[in-house]
Amino acid sequence: MWRWVGVVLSLFILGCQMREVQPTFKDECGILRSNVDWSNRIKVLNLLSLAFSQKCDAAIIEYTEEAQSGFRDKTFSFSREMAGVFLSDGVLTEYVLESYERAYLSVLLAASYLRTGHVEDAKVELRRLDHELFAPLYNFGEDPVNLVLSAVLWEVLGEPGDARTDWFRLAEPTSSFLLHVPPALQSFAQKQVVRLDQGARPTPQWEIYGVGRFPEVDWDFKLFGAPNGYFVIHPKPPFQELCISETGLRLSTESWFAKIAHRHDHAYHPLLNIQSWIRLPVGVVYGLVPFSLGVGVAVGGCAGAASLGGRGSGDLCALSILGGTQLMQVAPTVFQNTVRPDLRHWELLPAAIVVTQESDVGSEPCDSHQARLHHLVTRVPAPPLSS
Repeated sequence: MWRWVGVVLSLFILGCQMREVQPTFKDECGILRSNVDWSNRIKVLNLLSLAFSQKCDAAIIEYTEEAQSGFRDKTFSFSREMAGVFLSDGVLTEYVLESYERAYLSVLLAASYLRTGHVEDAKVELRRLDHELFAPLYNFGEDPVNLVLSAVLWEVLGEPGDARTDWFRLAEPTSSFLLHVPPALQSFAQKQVVRLDQGARPTPQWEIYGVGRFPEVDWDFKLFGAPNGYFVIHPKPPFQELCISETGLRLSTESWFAKIAHRHDHAYHPLLNIQSWIRLPVGVVYGLVPFSLGVGVAVGGCAGAASLGGRGSGDLCALSILGGTQLMQVAPTVFQNTVRPDLRHWELLPAAIVVTQESDVGSEPCDSHQARLHHLVTRVPAPPLSS
């Protein structure tokens, strides 16, 4: 009976693997109405990306604020947090937006308001973006990508003072361990601060594109020497390097990836860090279950075959060894699926943003020549939505 219990437990743990969300939609601008399932938060975020790329601004305006408020805060449950150490990370908890995801939702919403001519509503969303980056929530911290997007959007909206604030944050970054601004980006931001201080006219006609596709998040187990618990987390494929030109820049969303990689840092989430270390011996025990079952099947099957005798005993022993070996090979997978980190994230995000003053992004020296996922700023806003 205990062997069967072990087999069932092993199969249960194997079934807890996370599958990549593959959102589907039926028609161009009925994406969310036909597919929205608020219990699947990652899918909702992906559908919002699809709706924005299809220029379904009415859907973005209708649903984004609900996602911002509904996915923003973490509800702690003592029983779930305790039970969670015996299962794969995140199985019992709903996904909570990272700060960069909350801010990027505000970017999409502000861009939709801008495209539909609702300038004041766009400004309200940019002020929300600023709040989301600094809100002392479960997931916190600013990032250079959203600061660049905010600065450019403020300029497009005709608010150079607010734009200067964001450019200055990039030019003079704080000592936060979550905000790393490359020196080349600092220099570019400093030039924008000087330009705004000098009241340069005309204001650059910025265009912003989200290009490429956010890479897959992969991980390896490394007990000693890993910077983040016992996880080594890396992107597949790697991000492109920062590019600065006279007319714009290309900035990868690697800072967003870093938030995922640092999710189990003690300095960022002490609770997740402690849970991951408690889960480590639990995973070892779980891994030993199919291994010991495999040994028992192999040894017990051959012993039983030998006691029965006859010409079929050799075949029975070989079959027992084969079955036992298969069970033993499951052990590493069971261990990995138990101790793996929670790497859920908003998947349909750009791999980089391209900010340019060129009317044709193909003329921008820093263009990555990748597929455009999002066109975040157009030069001439569309007319307002008809009431």
